[in-house]
Amino acid sequence: MKSLFTIALLVMSNIFMTLAWYGHLKFAEWKWFSKLGLISIVLISWGIALFEYFFQVPANKIGFKGNGGPFSLVELKVLQEVITLVVFTVFTLVVFKTETIKTNHIIGFALLILAVYFIFKR
Repeated sequence: MKSLFTIALLVMSNIFMTLAWYGHLKFAEWKWFSKLGLISIVLISWGIALFEYFFQVPANKIGFKGNGGPFSLVELKVLQEVITLVVFTVFTLVVFKTETIKTNHIIGFALLILAVYFIFKR
């Protein structure tokens, strides 16, 4: 149960982080947003990223073996990175309709799956 809860928290965390890091590129299409300066955009992104921490920190605390969780630090980090790439890919395809998945992306994802396999292999 802790592993599923940890993964769910990591997914939520990465949704907010992706919005903070890349959302402003799409939000620029909004008339009022496009008039903002860089400092304003950074502050808005930082505000969105704050919510990322509300999910990331508990995910690491709950998921870490040293706190009774199921994952080592390396496993937590690899999970986080793979979730980041999955969330980013979905976000990119749904929000930025000009992006496409190419063969090299699929090969890269397959290699990531292999990386996860070997990191979690006992």
